[in-house]
Amino acid sequence: MQTTQSTDFRTSPSTARHMPTPECSAAPQQAPDLVTVPARQGLEAVDILRRGAGDCVGPVLHDDGCDTLGFLVPPGTADAWDVPGSTCTQTQARAIGPAAPVPPVEGTGWLLPPGDAELATDPAVLREALGEAARLLEAADNCR
Repeated sequence: MQTTQSTDFRTSPSTARHMPTPECSAAPQQAPDLVTVPARQGLEAVDILRRGAGDCVGPVLHDDGCDTLGFLVPPGTADAWDVPGSTCTQTQARAIGPAAPVPPVEGTGWLLPPGDAELATDPAVLREALGEAARLLEAADNCR
């Protein structure tokens, strides 16, 4: 499994940095990649994505300890993912379809299962939602 974690912002173009579009991502033909974030930020991002105009959130996994959430994104996203505080991995699993009862990552369960969501979350839309979630959480933490 390839893992990419970044704390810097690359200048090369990538599919992870294109401007958000109102359309949701198309169904992946290959195994999806997985963006993993801390649960608190991930739950906030899910809320942001579900409130969005396009309701473009794909399947979301939670780990057994509920410390992280994982967003399924189109294959190839891990090659250029560079959002601080998150990781993007290639799952090496089979493609996910609407009737996928078993999560593609061992030790996880579905927060939003396939069939209840799009087949993948657009990486640019997820990037924006994770940024907004981080800013909201930071503001909330600073109010204490």
